[in-house]
Amino acid sequence: MVTRPREQALELARRIEELGGKSIVFPLLEIAPLAEQRSLQAVVARLHEFKLAIFISPNAARYGMRAILAAGTLPASVRVATVGPGSAKVLHELGVKQVLAPQPRFDSEALLAMPELQQVSGWRVAIFRGESGRELLGDTLQARGARVEYVACYQRSKPQQDTAPLLALVPDAITASSSEALGYMGEMLDTAGQARFANIPLFVPHERIAQAAKNLGWHDVIVTAGADDGLLAGLVTWAAQQRS
Repeated sequence: MVTRPREQALELARRIEELGGKSIVFPLLEIAPLAEQRSLQAVVARLHEFKLAIFISPNAARYGMRAILAAGTLPASVRVATVGPGSAKVLHELGVKQVLAPQPRFDSEALLAMPELQQVSGWRVAIFRGESGRELLGDTLQARGARVEYVACYQRSKPQQDTAPLLALVPDAITASSSEALGYMGEMLDTAGQARFANIPLFVPHERIAQAAKNLGWHDVIVTAGADDGLLAGLVTWAAQQRS
């Protein structure tokens, strides 16, 4: 069961099918452009004033770059960074050739640990994200002397869908890339449904999501490497263990 927003879920679902699995796409989060985009457009219009643009997720990369390209081009003087390979892939597809991204961990902490972001005093930094999110990245860069602006470029919401199809599913495993989505799943299920799903192996690409899942009552949480490759590798290893 793939719980990502539908646009992002399809590629992972396709790769699961290619490996012989059966994928069930059931989005637990909806992503959409901002209803009001004047603030986004205002920052894009003066993006040349910034030294660094950080896109914190594939959705931030997709919607942020669409706004930038709609207004013209990404200024050559602006350096681009992101926290993971999924976001970097989207940026490359949209024409950004040089992307600063951490390895092998894919999160804000790993990005902040990179040598390129240690001396940022006086830099203007734009952080493209959803309407809300963690403040660690911006707070740390500000503490290092940067001037940070958060740029909302998309909105997340709970899917408006019937819970009956969810309760009817019998997945062997579930993948989730968002603690917010897991919270929505908990809201959708009754007590019996929560207990049943909490016993299904849950694959997540970050320890932070794993901890949120455990707080929500999940019993079998497997932390994988990041992005589709990490989730798929975790699923393949787990499947082999089940067969043996």
